[in-house]
Amino acid sequence: MNKITRKQFIIGGTILVLAVAVCVTAGAIAYHKREALLASTIARVQSKLADDHQIDLRIERAYFSGFTTVTFENTELVPQGRDQLAGIEELSVSIKLLPLLTGDVRFGRLRGHHAAIQLIKKDSTSNYDFLFRGMDTLQAAEVTTKEPDEARAINLAQTANNMLNNILYKIPEDMDLHEFTVTYRDDSIEQRITVPQVVIDDGNLTTAVYLNDNEAAWQVEGKVNPNRRQLHIKAHANGQRIALPLLERKFGLKLSFDTIETRLREVYWTQNELLHIKGEWAVKNLHINHWRIAQEDVALPDAHIDAEVIVGGSHVELSNTSTITVKKLVVHPSIHYSTLPNKTYALGLETPEMDAQDLFDAFPKGLFESLEGIRVSGRIKYKLDALLDTTNPDSVRFDSHMEQRDFKVNTWGKASIPKINTTFTYTPYEDGEPVRDIIVGPENPNFIPLAQISPYLKNAILTTEDPSFFSHNGFVEEAIRSSIATNFKEKAFKRGGSTISMQLVKNVFLNRNKTIVRKLEEILIVWLMESTDAVSKDRIYEVYLNIIEWGRNVYGIAEAARYYFGKYPSALSLGESIYLASIVPRPKTGLYSFNYDGNLKPYISSYFNYIGNIMARRGLAPADSSGSYGFHTVSLREALRPDPPATDTLRLELPPVDFEKQMEEVRSLLGRIFNSSKNNDEP
Repeated sequence: MNKITRKQFIIGGTILVLAVAVCVTAGAIAYHKREALLASTIARVQSKLADDHQIDLRIERAYFSGFTTVTFENTELVPQGRDQLAGIEELSVSIKLLPLLTGDVRFGRLRGHHAAIQLIKKDSTSNYDFLFRGMDTLQAAEVTTKEPDEARAINLAQTANNMLNNILYKIPEDMDLHEFTVTYRDDSIEQRITVPQVVIDDGNLTTAVYLNDNEAAWQVEGKVNPNRRQLHIKAHANGQRIALPLLERKFGLKLSFDTIETRLREVYWTQNELLHIKGEWAVKNLHINHWRIAQEDVALPDAHIDAEVIVGGSHVELSNTSTITVKKLVVHPSIHYSTLPNKTYALGLETPEMDAQDLFDAFPKGLFESLEGIRVSGRIKYKLDALLDTTNPDSVRFDSHMEQRDFKVNTWGKASIPKINTTFTYTPYEDGEPVRDIIVGPENPNFIPLAQISPYLKNAILTTEDPSFFSHNGFVEEAIRSSIATNFKEKAFKRGGSTISMQLVKNVFLNRNKTIVRKLEEILIVWLMESTDAVSKDRIYEVYLNIIEWGRNVYGIAEAARYYFGKYPSALSLGESIYLASIVPRPKTGLYSFNYDGNLKPYISSYFNYIGNIMARRGLAPADSSGSYGFHTVSLREALRPDPPATDTLRLELPPVDFEKQMEEVRSLLGRIFNSSKNNDEP
């Protein structure tokens, strides 16, 4: 190895001395001009807030109270034309110098007292709506820009990294904040959170939170290490439950828990383009009550989420290494959102093979009322894979598969599915109120065995509602795919993917539980019914036709055939069967299809042609070259026909007519026509 010569040593030393001299000189200049620099910086921030967000930043006094410490006195943040959003009497902040050289602003120490944030909403305006203006601006820019997607796309990984830094690097390692309050007030509600003191000492966080003058007291503690981008925060109430009364008063949602904690465990880059964010979330003894969720309290004793989020330049994903644990149930979810080349959404769900009972034991108490008390045996494993490309919704992918081994139900819960095999009482509901009790079985004279129902009616219902009913296992994935595609294109729920099995379960077991989790409960019960062969397909269809609604207080095929046509179900014609099938989705509108003479209105003829052709192609009805398929033979029972609208008699007063003169003019006109024909040699 070559030795450093005396000349090289002198040159290197000279350069080092000059560099130090420059830094010292620059530091001295900056030190003497720091007040001016501070004033200039504050002015720029005030101007930017006013121009970009219409917010006035008012600072009574700002000055350096140490080499790197700035003190602000009587600072206020006021949206223009709104109530004051935030304010603090005195705030002292020290800035770390080394990160500042690279452009990072990191707080070293923070001291403050008498700080307040107030969120106020009056009618439709608030003093915090500026937070959402940037989203509108970004959306408008995306619509108006003419640049290609690749050129104008936001780098999601870099954006996420900057957001994390902006949050974490503003958390000081040493903080002492006294008398901090947060208030929310609108036209009907006021809530206030008071924090007497927040302390961070060498990264250890401790504070107490009081709600509405000691209505509730929470303890918050944890460990913060912003430099390593790590957090661990836990909240509890010293053995009491933590409740959020604002949610109850604002939305009718009762929510409480014993403890909740979150941990940001690790943040790192791979391949200089993928940002990995790993963390955990856990809650103990969570209770939720809302009429749209469930009829009773939903209780979750223990839940834990271990998640890894990966952010790339044009995608965000929840990695399939993430784990949700509830009791013994382990689920690996995955979500993928991509902006390029097309905007796509992917969802995955997978469980390892497990004891089937572990699945049912993990359900929060009160969530699936019909399944409470069920005991099963065997092993199960589930996998879901779905993908939607927004530029081609019809290509949606949806694959759902439940593997089971030696699975059986030993004890049914509240939803005793085998009761469908025997005589039982069905109670339809309207607007939450029972209509009447209907006995489903031979004891009821209106109960019609499947063999005594017109084949036309049975085939018409299968054609319109569930063509593959006798071959599927309760679900039709193609129907679900079509439903997803249609609903996405319409931007609304326009089409469902319900099978006859699902409709039966909804009617028999879930009428009273119209909640947001009812669909999932319906799916679970259908899976139990079909996978265990608890009820035969013929019996499912027979019960279905005997209980579904066909009009106002008209339930079952016997009542429907008699009500509309005065017939027995076995005598229904092809046209009458297609009509009855057409009103199953909207039974209360059945009579709207008829004219005053009892015949069907012309607009519905295209429906007969469409359904009739399908039935004919499948050999379920004779072909009809006219395409009417019994449309003209359908006649509503006379007692149901409304009286035609009354019309006033119109009398016309005509002037006297000279009939002889009129006849002479007609004869003359005919003569001219005849002579003209002869002259032109026309026959």
